[in-house]
This record gives sequence, C-alpha cells and structure tokens, in this order.
Amino acid sequence: MIPVTKPYLPNREKLDRYIDGIYERNWLTNNGPLVHELTSRLKEYLGVENLLLVSNGTQALQVAYRALGVSDAEPGARPEAITTPFTFIATASSLKWDGVQPVFADIDQDTWCLNPASIEAAINPNTRAIVPVHVFGNACDVESISSIAQIHGLKVVYDASHAFGVNYKGESLLKHGDAATLSFHATKLFHTGEGGAIVFKRQEDLERAKSMVNFGITAPDVVGELGINAKMNELQAAMGLCVLDEMAKNRRGRAEVWQRYEHALANSVQLQKRPKSLKYNHAYFPVLFKSEALAFGVMEKLKENGVLARRYFYPSLESVVCLGGQSEQPVSRDIASRILCLPIYSDLSENTTDSISRIVTRVVNQ
Repeated sequence: MIPVTKPYLPNREKLDRYIDGIYERNWLTNNGPLVHELTSRLKEYLGVENLLLVSNGTQALQVAYRALGVSDAEPGARPEAITTPFTFIATASSLKWDGVQPVFADIDQDTWCLNPASIEAAINPNTRAIVPVHVFGNACDVESISSIAQIHGLKVVYDASHAFGVNYKGESLLKHGDAATLSFHATKLFHTGEGGAIVFKRQEDLERAKSMVNFGITAPDVVGELGINAKMNELQAAMGLCVLDEMAKNRRGRAEVWQRYEHALANSVQLQKRPKSLKYNHAYFPVLFKSEALAFGVMEKLKENGVLARRYFYPSLESVVCLGGQSEQPVSRDIASRILCLPIYSDLSENTTDSISRIVTRVVNQ
C-alpha cells in the first residue's frame, strides 16, 4: 500500500550517536544542549530570528496567542480571532481551547488561502487577531493582511505548519505576521517526531513565550505569570538534528515526485495557484476535481490499486458544531468537497516509476 505520506527516517547510526550523548549527559529535557543546537541551526537554515522550539504544533499556536495577548479581553467580553475554515482542526480548536472564539472567513478560490476581503467583513469590536494559514505551504496575501491588521490594531498569527523552508520574495515566509508557527509532526517535511516552533517578529514576545513554555517560571523560585509545559525535549531535538542534516536529500526526492505529478496532471485537474515569487517546498500535492463525485471516485480507484489519497481539508470547519457552528463559507465548503492530496514523500521517486504512473493514470482517467 502506498500511503499519502510517511515519516522521513534519517540515518540510524547518527541518531544513535546523539542518543548516546543524551545518556552520557543524563539530560533529557529543560533546555538541553541539543535543543539549543537545533534552535541555532534552524534559525540559520530558515533565515529567521526569535525562534522558540516547543513540544508540538498545536502548543505553538496556543503559546503564540498567549504571548501576543490574543486571549485578553475586557470584562464581560469574549475575544475573537478571524481564521480560515479550510485548514486542519488544530488551527481553530487551539483558539477555542484558549477561550478565543474562531470566526470563519472565506478563502480565495484559486490560492485556497484566507481571502482578505472576507477578513475585512468579519471584523467586529471583539476581534483581537487574524489567524491565516499558508495552506499546503502556499503564501497568503501577506501584504493585504498586514494592512488590514494595522488599520484595525489586530495581531496576526500565521499557522505556517506547511511552510517550512518556503521563501517569498527572497525572504522566509515565516517573517510575516507578529508570529508564525510551525508543526514538526512526524509526517511533515521537517520533523522531530512530534514538535513545533514559533517565530516571533519581536524579541520581547519571544522572551515572554520562553517563560510561558516553562510553567511561567521567570527566575528560580519565581512564577511570573500563568504558563504551561510546552518544552521540546532532547530526544525530539536529536531526531530533528538528524533530519535537518538530510534535508537536501529529502527535499530533492519530494521535488522530483511533485514535478512529475505537475507535468502529467496540469491539464487534467485544477492545481493550487501560487505567486511567481514563491519558492515552494513541495510538501503536498493537492488536486481539485470538477465535482465531489469525481473526487470520491478517484479516491476509491486509487484505494483499489493500493494507493491512499486523502481529503485535505474536510469538512470545512464552519460546519463543525463544537467550534461554534457558523454561517456557511461557500468557497471553502466547495473546495473542501472536491479536493484530494496525492501521495508524496521523498523515496516515492526511488524505484517506484510504476507506482507514480499508476497514480497518474487513475487521476487522468477519472
């Protein structure tokens, strides 16, 4: 069976050497040397500053909200944040969990990212932030979103879980917003097994977040504010360092698969529209069909032939009752019903020519 994705497993001997060092130092967590090393190397690799490693991508979002004051509200008021319904559940549930009501705005029909015009229409006195998503690693309209946020005095927290290593107009896409969060889940382009990171625009926000992820402790025997345990541990960092060492190989393999798909399918299905100035990371290969019935049919044909595709992202989140049940966002609802992500991982391109051809054949002959 060909899965829709699978974890990249780095050289085992190198990982064992890192683990041997952990055993020798007897230092497993609490800002160990491997966490410091990974922080430094990721800042250099991504071209960013003010990067904080955390235990997973969901806590990256939650800590960012807290550090930026998104959860704050006047007495009797409930803070709100405008976000997209076309995303993984964690983008919105992390807001709800933290007492912030997600308010859904619709997406652009070509880029599948949050539509700035929809954001503007959803702002009200309780709005504290905009939480856009760089869907599948595609850049949001960061200039328009920044302008809207400045006019209305709102924070911007980008869910950049898919955007590891993506550059926009010659700079890291992670530099946009007051914060951008990353997921280092096992199936991501870069991973630490589980893990995540926050890239802050301002150093003072980073410093506040550092204490927040360590229970709010600001000095020995001093708890300065409410915090949580969201620290990355040394075993996670060891995996991340090994994966980072092999990123060139990993990205090269994924790019080869992605490019073969694009060449074969560009005239058969709708592909996501990206800015010409975007340097993509080839993390996902989503395809949009003319109808939900066609998408289902292709998914079943692929499954019958030992290939798993997946409906990213279904359902459109405004329909999820536990998130508040809001008015329909028609573009998101439509896109979510007709989209599939095809298998993509680095070694799918190695000795699997027949497999890729089989996938392409089932999609083209829909």
